[in-house]
Amino acid sequence: MRGGRVIATRRDEGKYQAILRAAISVMARSGYHNAQISRIAKAAGVADGTVYLYFKNKEDVLISLIRDGINKIIQQCERELVPELDARAKLERIISLYFRELNGDPDFATVSQVYLRQVDANIRRQIGDIMKPFNDILDATVNQGVAEGQFPADINRRIARRMVFGTMDETVTAWVLTGSKYDLEALASDVVKLLLNGLTGTSGK
Repeated sequence: MRGGRVIATRRDEGKYQAILRAAISVMARSGYHNAQISRIAKAAGVADGTVYLYFKNKEDVLISLIRDGINKIIQQCERELVPELDARAKLERIISLYFRELNGDPDFATVSQVYLRQVDANIRRQIGDIMKPFNDILDATVNQGVAEGQFPADINRRIARRMVFGTMDETVTAWVLTGSKYDLEALASDVVKLLLNGLTGTSGK
């Protein structure tokens, strides 16, 4: 067991993913508190008891789907943030990747941006742990920008990272709340332009 759930074998991975997709769909439409295990099981086409072979409870389902979604973004960053990129280019790539992933999965975006804010503090703490590797990527990018002289040496780096992620987070939330009717990824360049102008204290790029 790992993280309180039974690890699915390769033969069972399809069923595990089906349950997660069903949970995302049910939670996106009904909210976390109204997404009973029985509804998730029905949407996944499995018996209620099958869900408990993979997850301890509904909380575990939510944490697992968030972990899987964030891990996909982190893996994409690891593949695409090649050493040759400077900090500006990396920041733009990170934001574009994040927006692209959520743009392609509006239901996941709804769960992560809206309903995750309604859960208890214990779940939010666990989500914070899941987000740490992504925050580390943002921290490393800010640090690289300072080392390269692209960002001021005296900036508060923790605030800088929070500002970057906070802008990303608010942009996605606004997209979700307005019905996901436009291309989220297309906003990446505008977000980067505003962030970089603020970080460098210049106008232009």
